[in-house]
Amino acid sequence: MSAQNLTLLTDLYELTMMQGYFETQENETVIFDMFFRENPNKGGYSIMAGLEQVIDYIKNLNFSYDDVDYLRGLGIFSEDFLHYLSGFHFSGDIYAIPEGSVIFPREPLIKVVAPIMEAQLVETAILTIINHQCLIATKASRVVHAARGNGVMEFGLRRAQGPDAGLYGARAAVIGGCIGTSNVLAGEMFDVPVLGTHAHSWIMSFKDEYTAFKEYARLYPDACTLLVDTYDTLKSGVPNAIRVFKEMRDAGIHPKSYGIRLDSGDLAYLSKKARKMLDEAGFTDAVIAASNDLDEFLINDLKLQGATITSWGVGTNLITSKDCPSFGGVYKLAAIQNEQGEFVPKIKISENVEKITNPGNKTIYRIYDKETGKMRADLICFVGEKFDTSEDLLLFDPNATWKKTRLEGGTYTMKELLVPVFQRGECKYTSPSVKEIAAFCRQEKDTLWDETKRLFNPHKVYVDLSKKLYDTKVELLNNVNI
Repeated sequence: MSAQNLTLLTDLYELTMMQGYFETQENETVIFDMFFRENPNKGGYSIMAGLEQVIDYIKNLNFSYDDVDYLRGLGIFSEDFLHYLSGFHFSGDIYAIPEGSVIFPREPLIKVVAPIMEAQLVETAILTIINHQCLIATKASRVVHAARGNGVMEFGLRRAQGPDAGLYGARAAVIGGCIGTSNVLAGEMFDVPVLGTHAHSWIMSFKDEYTAFKEYARLYPDACTLLVDTYDTLKSGVPNAIRVFKEMRDAGIHPKSYGIRLDSGDLAYLSKKARKMLDEAGFTDAVIAASNDLDEFLINDLKLQGATITSWGVGTNLITSKDCPSFGGVYKLAAIQNEQGEFVPKIKISENVEKITNPGNKTIYRIYDKETGKMRADLICFVGEKFDTSEDLLLFDPNATWKKTRLEGGTYTMKELLVPVFQRGECKYTSPSVKEIAAFCRQEKDTLWDETKRLFNPHKVYVDLSKKLYDTKVELLNNVNI
């Protein structure tokens, strides 16, 4: 999979539009913004992920002889255009918000500045890569938040929509906060922890449950988590696990980690009963892990019910983001460069207010409360606009302009979010490791107010426009020719 040529991973209309540009006009430089309109699950924030795969895609973007022959066989492309494709390479600039960053609707996650044929071609691949990994990283972050400090393991490979979704979904899940994955290939490729226990089939393959537990403990004495719900959790599984743990203790074996896993039944009731049994037997440090169609909402409810679970395995609902299976990112033209080298803002208009785009060559500043370090808002502005943090800053909602907040000078700090990734076709950015991105993501989420992390009715972090950008947008809306 990693060696697959992704150049033709695009929608046909990207190529037909490219040929149209090739035949009808100069290959003018444009700006496209990739952004999304709404947080998944009506959450308060999302997580940026997938940039490293976008970089790999752009670096390896070229049409092979086989690619060109295939396109020729479709009978819709001219020989002149196919000749152009045979020497194609990306020559533009790309700016992006780093992976692991907290992100919000309407702000550009990726900005492509390139000749229009190049910028058009890369649209589909950028969207499929970023939409998928942002979705899973965001879902994982919500699950981890619900677990309230307990470890969450991603183990959805067998339920993912194919190998790539399982592989890169595991990567995104670790970025979002999971402590590891069951996916061994993901562990090898991304250098992240691989974790797991055993299946019911292990228990069923032995003459009895006790023998199965004993053999597993013999094989894996340092990490011995026993699945206790094959036959009867409280009458058989937990007592047999305790029996094996006692034998290990009597033999002087002290595992680095040990405990039980629950995979069915009333997890709140069973975990509380199992905790009491383990504690009474002297195994107060034994882990109680749980699986069984978990998501952030069920984990949150189990916590409220006093479940004594200390480790969570989350599969299907995480790797597919089952209740919100798409991220909704879009890729829109924002500006076209004129003969003087200036970018002329362009706007897309819709009857739906949320679908009206923000025009021009933009960047984003994140605004923090200076005293607490917590996030106040994001400000989208034109590239080149200057702000003095010693002066008052007026923020206003671009859709409800009467909603205004004035930040007193000296009480806030600002950080630009977009960083250069490609310049003139050459990569200028080195991706951190997945572990480093995950650590950065934890730091990013620490800058969110607790109210924004709520699973239900979270506080909204405002994404505002600078006065100059807002005025330009209004002018374009007023002057549109219909």
